Amino acid sequence: MAMNMAGSPRGGRRGRRRAVMAEINVTPMVDVMLVLLIIFMVSAPLLTVGVPLDLPQTQAKSLEQDKTPLQLSVDVKGRVFINDTEVAMNELIPKLKAITDARGGMDERIYMRADKKADYGTVAKVMGQLSGAGFKRLALVTEVEQGS
Repeated sequence: MAMNMAGSPRGGRRGRRRAVMAEINVTPMVDVMLVLLIIFMVSAPLLTVGVPLDLPQTQAKSLEQDKTPLQLSVDVKGRVFINDTEVAMNELIPKLKAITDARGGMDERIYMRADKKADYGTVAKVMGQLSGAGFKRLALVTEVEQGS
């Protein structure tokens, strides 16, 4: 009495199984990483926030800082900004005093950025108001000089 294997549920493939694939397919991971790299390369220049200025260039070294600095900017049109917010000239000192009081006092360093084509009189007026109000720690921000 011989059994016919053709009628078995496995279709006659008893004992034959496909080998388990033990390799990791890294192609999809590489594709995802390349797409993320392109996204970050395109979006990185867009993440720089602030007042667009053309800063003068110097050979000075950058200052070490431990917290977010308080930035004062003067653009080419003579407008004054405190951390990306436009401020009228007559409101500059009261707003700066309120900000520095909330952040820890008048001894905080203020980083002043001025466009290299900005009116020198406006920049000097802002610096004079800061000095007259008791702000003694003023740092002028420039870019590193290219070439030479």
